[in-house]
Amino acid sequence: MNAIFTRTSVRSYEERLVETEKIEKILKAAMAAPSAMNQQPWEFYVVTNKDVLQKLSESSPYSKMTAKAPAAIVVCGRKDGLTVPELVKVDLSLATENILLELEEQGLGGVVLGIAPFTERMEKVAEAISLPQNLSVFTIIPFGYPLQKKPQQNRYDKTRVHYVK
Repeated sequence: MNAIFTRTSVRSYEERLVETEKIEKILKAAMAAPSAMNQQPWEFYVVTNKDVLQKLSESSPYSKMTAKAPAAIVVCGRKDGLTVPELVKVDLSLATENILLELEEQGLGGVVLGIAPFTERMEKVAEAISLPQNLSVFTIIPFGYPLQKKPQQNRYDKTRVHYVK
């Protein structure tokens, strides 16, 4: 899969709406992620409302680009009806990675914003999107058509690989 080796974090976007068909493919990719005991704890909030994007941009010191993004996905997890609640964050991480890879496949770009486990950030996001009590905010992914594309860094480091034979 080439997207693994070309995907980068994108923080600047063209002033251009993202097509609904592309957003749907991104969400399908998210929901294709592996899930512990197939619990699929995810819920996704797609935000295109400029006022809400502005509020999301104020949720952390690192989320300013969200105000200028044409869209954002807020990845959330259910708190109830879970088989293995200890693995919800793993499941949400896998879904988040699938979102990033599908953004790349669609000619888009985005960036993951660290929201959980910071209570204040989580509360600000929950308030901005009127999140129900049975859900918990995990991350925000602002996205759109990149203003510019940079090559990905080669992060492969042989010294971090250990074979157990």
